[in-house]
Amino acid sequence: MADTAYSADQAIPPCPITGAPALRCVERLDAAFLTLLWHYSGRVDVGPLLRTAGTFRLWESPTGLIFFDPPVAGDAAFYRAFYGRIAAHDKLAGPETERLEFRQAATHVPSGARVLDVGCGHGGFRAYVPEATYTGLDPNFSAEDPTGTILAETVEAHAARLGPVYDVACAFQVIEHVADPLGFARALAACVKPGGLILIGTPLWPSPNTTIPNFVINAPPHHLTWWTPAALEALAGTLGCTAEAVHAIGMDRHDSLIHWMAKVSPVRCRDRFFRRTWSWALALAFAYGVGSVLDRCLPVPKRTRPNALLLVARTGT
Repeated sequence: MADTAYSADQAIPPCPITGAPALRCVERLDAAFLTLLWHYSGRVDVGPLLRTAGTFRLWESPTGLIFFDPPVAGDAAFYRAFYGRIAAHDKLAGPETERLEFRQAATHVPSGARVLDVGCGHGGFRAYVPEATYTGLDPNFSAEDPTGTILAETVEAHAARLGPVYDVACAFQVIEHVADPLGFARALAACVKPGGLILIGTPLWPSPNTTIPNFVINAPPHHLTWWTPAALEALAGTLGCTAEAVHAIGMDRHDSLIHWMAKVSPVRCRDRFFRRTWSWALALAFAYGVGSVLDRCLPVPKRTRPNALLLVARTGT
């Protein structure tokens, strides 16, 4: 059941990508509860980031986009601590990474293209486009790149400095982390030549990822938006681009733990995603414990439910 218990002076927020009023409030989340979840399941202190928000509300927009209000994003210290603990960048974009998302995206990159990869981590995508001229942006990890092709620069600053010089601009698993997804996407598009491509990868909603109870990676200050194909198409339209494809991406080794956790969880979320109850806390602990064992012992199946999306959009000529 949707949570419609918000006060009369609580304005219905606009969709972050179209500006249309949200359709419904899915649920409310107390910042103190989220802080506890992050402390016990993420081993990160997010209190200083979340405390001032007091209460978060999870909304659904007419496009199907699910978004948190207020959109409190993680800072560099949060991502250093959390991603360092789970070795996220090695899994998502390290030099040995194998990802279905990267493989699908690479089919849209022509030989000799000039490619920009925003939020690239250690630059795992460049191995999939060896005939392209690759530039990565990641202020947190550029110093660890020996090639000098990963720059310590935001996409907004990069767009302002160089303008539309790339044939393809990519952002894999980034847009769901930013407080202003439309502003981020506009900066990404501003880096692309007329007629060039934008590739945006993001987690899918609904998906195995969103069926796991109290799965804190789906909440601030980590994931601020949950995406549908219609939401990505609406984003492309708002940017003045043509959505050529929205690919559904299955799970591979980097998110195989999520596959097993969703399989074995005794609680499967449908209309609520976070609850301050012992049954949900134990369900999460059980899913993680058993899922971790299965993940170590078994290969990820060749076919899984989709857990991510990849937008392919062409800029106007």
